[in-house]
Amino acid sequence: MKALVAAALVIIGLPALAQNPKEAKPAAGREALAIPYEKYTLPNGLEVILSVDRKLPIVAVNVWYHVGAYNEQPGRTGFAHLFEHMMFQGSKHVADDVHISLLEQIGGTDLNGTTSFDRTNYFETVPSNHLETALWLESDRMGFLLDALTQEKLDTQREVVKNERREGTETAPYGVAREKAWHALFPLPHPYHGDVIGSMADLNAATVDDVKGFFRQWYAPSNATLTIVGDFDVEKTKALVEKYFGSLPSHPKPARPDVAPVKLTSPVVIREEEHVAKLPLLSIQWLTPAYLEEGDATADVLATALSTGKASRLYRRLVLEKQLAQSVSASQQSQGGQSVFTVDVVAAPGVSTDTLLKEVDAVLDEVRKKGITQEEIDRARTRYDTRMLAGLQAVGGSGGKADVLQSYNHFVGDPGYVAKDLARYEKVTPESVKQFARDTLNPNARVILHAVPPARQQPPSEQKERK
Repeated sequence: MKALVAAALVIIGLPALAQNPKEAKPAAGREALAIPYEKYTLPNGLEVILSVDRKLPIVAVNVWYHVGAYNEQPGRTGFAHLFEHMMFQGSKHVADDVHISLLEQIGGTDLNGTTSFDRTNYFETVPSNHLETALWLESDRMGFLLDALTQEKLDTQREVVKNERREGTETAPYGVAREKAWHALFPLPHPYHGDVIGSMADLNAATVDDVKGFFRQWYAPSNATLTIVGDFDVEKTKALVEKYFGSLPSHPKPARPDVAPVKLTSPVVIREEEHVAKLPLLSIQWLTPAYLEEGDATADVLATALSTGKASRLYRRLVLEKQLAQSVSASQQSQGGQSVFTVDVVAAPGVSTDTLLKEVDAVLDEVRKKGITQEEIDRARTRYDTRMLAGLQAVGGSGGKADVLQSYNHFVGDPGYVAKDLARYEKVTPESVKQFARDTLNPNARVILHAVPPARQQPPSEQKERK
């Protein structure tokens, strides 16, 4: 979740930030920045965050387990994502494969689960009078999933994940090439090496005992946060939380892995023959500061200035003016351990990736020398505001209020971090962008991927390369 969540909250004009609403004293000038909430912890270690929103008679239930690919070991990758699937298979008191249908029958919406490098989450939005059903379902799979886990279920979901990997990596345009570039960014034994989905070999090797051990270690109440946002009675809801989660056994909270950041001291160039896509891809990646660390917000702003909208620097030069590219994108993939800044350019027919690299470097060199304008920074902030505002209209779902509270709680231990988050973007200046481009987007500390289809597969050139 990016800092522009907070900027959107300014527009909405939400009530004052409150860890405990009765004792709230928001920082001066930040009175309208945050979602009101209450946070407490059950004796078994489960964190609970409650936030009342009475716009509609619905309630979002959102559970984050503080485990993702970052917590996996070499040879045991993909387990967190595998459990994203296993958690919908049924538990001790919930029949096989009915979790989703039970929620849909009571009017549940926005129900899903997702996995990242840093966490796994499960969420649903239900009518207010069915909150108890949602809490029961979440508590049963938290406390009693292993009672119903079988070899057959593992085999079924393993095949689902393997097929997902085939579609998303092995048969996807540029998928295999991108994976090789990612491996170069995060060599073994870094836990990011396997990506979120893991490898075929590790998925094939996983046993029932392996996955049970992983669940016992990471899916205890002490490693989870339950967030409830919407139209509910606070005291009655606390009683329901205690009823369904309070009796679950406590386990020591697992320690976060101690992983040294990767440093690239020379460029890594990968030339891969592409067998799916028809046009060449140039992808350049740098290792950048982790989410919410100094430089993360600056990277967001620069990515927008480079490729978002027809006035952006790379799009204007490569697509509009020189017509060398079919598409251009730049992004900061913010992660808890270490982030990645990426520039992707798909070539126009007949244009080489080497030509694209020269053009991208020319644009970046200009930023390194002069930075970007204040107008570009302001435009980036406005785009973030607009994008996040839509998500924050919802109490649940991906990017809704419950997710916002969870994200800040997960990364900084403070669900009400929006004011400080917004301040990061207010500090971005043309000079700080210039310094980031010069120091972090160093030409000698990057992975450069040339994914080029064989000449016979490429469409005929429509023009000669423009110099």
